[in-house]
Amino acid sequence: MTQVRSELTRYLRTETFGGALLLIAAAGALIWVNSPWGAGYTTMIDTKLAIPALHLDLTLADWTKDGLLAIFFFVAGLELKRELTIGELADRKSAALPIIAALGGVLMPALIAMTVGWGVPGMDRGWAIPVATDIAFALAVLALTGSRIPPSARVFLLSLAVVDDLIAIILIAILFTTTLQMFWLLAAVLCFAAWWLGQKYRVSTPILYVPIALLAWYALHEAGIHPTLAGVGLGLLTRVHPDPDEDEHSVPAANLEHFFQPISAIVCVPLFALFASGVPLDSKIFSELFTDRLALSIVLGLLVGKTVGIFGFGWAAVRLGIAHKPNDLGYRDMFALSVLGAIGFTVSLLVAELALSGLGDDSAVELAKAAVLLTSLAASLAGSALLLRRGRVHQAIRDERALQEQE
Repeated sequence: MTQVRSELTRYLRTETFGGALLLIAAAGALIWVNSPWGAGYTTMIDTKLAIPALHLDLTLADWTKDGLLAIFFFVAGLELKRELTIGELADRKSAALPIIAALGGVLMPALIAMTVGWGVPGMDRGWAIPVATDIAFALAVLALTGSRIPPSARVFLLSLAVVDDLIAIILIAILFTTTLQMFWLLAAVLCFAAWWLGQKYRVSTPILYVPIALLAWYALHEAGIHPTLAGVGLGLLTRVHPDPDEDEHSVPAANLEHFFQPISAIVCVPLFALFASGVPLDSKIFSELFTDRLALSIVLGLLVGKTVGIFGFGWAAVRLGIAHKPNDLGYRDMFALSVLGAIGFTVSLLVAELALSGLGDDSAVELAKAAVLLTSLAASLAGSALLLRRGRVHQAIRDERALQEQE
């Protein structure tokens, strides 16, 4: 248990720092694209970095979306595997609350987005834009403004976001796989099998795993499946439990997470934010945010759907006896965390690119990105205000208890 808690603390600290870099990168992209030098930003993201021999004709923006985010999803897969086996989600009663809350945080935004955006071009898949909570962004805000609330709040938010991302990953696989190339799909399956066998027979050399990972990514790309799913699959197939004669720190999942999580949080996600957040903001965009049904479906899906879904489903699960709520986590704390759940950044931007990029021009993508960015900012500010208020309440309770003990 001590090892699990120390791993959780390390994970939270890394994600918090990465979240701060994410915010800086996103702000930098917005300032750059809306400056007199905005053409340079467009040139940068559209620059081709092709590998003709492999039939990969991708721009730098595509490489960050398809390549760097695969590392992000690999870390998410590792963390999910750890949570499901030895972490907070290993205990059914403790896992029920964040899992049910996450389900609510997916169903309600999707329902609102489909209702508001019904018939709008691209909304046949665009309803999935507001379903994901950004782990790094939300944890960064929590670290900055929620330092005085109970530690169980961080565990709840992390577990919620991990389950949330898993559901978003499944949706990406279902919604954005149009045509399947069976040969390459079989090649990807063989790569996953080779990774699993390597883990089973305790092979530790990167000479085996690096080629498998690269081939799995390429095979999924060629199969017509979004290649970031290779990261999730390999993460979930990585061994978490130590052998009897093995130190807990040398387990493959722990080693890989220690190595890749800083790369993901400090390099991959901020770079993706830099390449994906450059949205020209003008009066037309701002007016459409409150009138266009595509934008409204995202704004209402995130702000209303996420908050109501996470808190409502979590509250109902506790009241019905399905889930257990930590004693030090109040319902008002849960509501504040539910507002933070409306921060849909990395995965929401990715889904916006995937769902709307084929509509003929980039106006729908830019509008959707603007809706995600500004709604995430609003959710972070509202959540911060609520967390600061709850922090003062918890601090007052601790001060009163300390005074009573002294007496």
